[in-house]
Amino acid sequence: MLSCKGIVKEPFAVINADDYYGKEVFRKVYDFLQNYSPERPDEFCMGGFILKNTLSENGGVTRGICRVGDDGFVSEIEETKNICCDGEGAYIPDEVQGGKVRVDENKYVSMNMWGCMPEFLNHLQKGFAEFLKSVGDGDLKSEYLIPIIINDMIKKDIASVKLLETKDKWFGVTYKEDKQHVVDSFKQLIAQGFYNENLFGL
Repeated sequence: MLSCKGIVKEPFAVINADDYYGKEVFRKVYDFLQNYSPERPDEFCMGGFILKNTLSENGGVTRGICRVGDDGFVSEIEETKNICCDGEGAYIPDEVQGGKVRVDENKYVSMNMWGCMPEFLNHLQKGFAEFLKSVGDGDLKSEYLIPIIINDMIKKDIASVKLLETKDKWFGVTYKEDKQHVVDSFKQLIAQGFYNENLFGL
């Protein structure tokens, strides 16, 4: 995102390149960004997926579980690792005592689909320098993660994040075993008329 600083000067959306989000939430993010006001540079939006629509049957996933107020704004984003699913719903394996810690599968989660204002890039640049100073020698795994950054801004009351609910199902290849499910899911969407078989008309 920082590579866009000085180039992107309008409201913009951010997505993961390897995820399928569905049509509905793109429309909602677009509508939100169309109402951008320079007087409100601290307003963001987030595509809010239902946890059960974002899980893989082939292993655990990391999701930003959201706490949402009655006003529809996100008050907290908690990055939660190794969320799995079985016939009873979502859970996190208890590595200490064994067993499973159940997670409410109807919670909203962040899938890294954000609507941001251009001023956000200034905040990112300042924070990135601080992040690099905190990385130890030889540490090749630390990440400067958007959900953690925005959650910190929410906590400091310097940003608000409107949750845009979607019932669409997420597709992604977190594990190699996910590939066939994704292929089959797209075939089903084409059969249902959501997309043309020849997507780009070529």
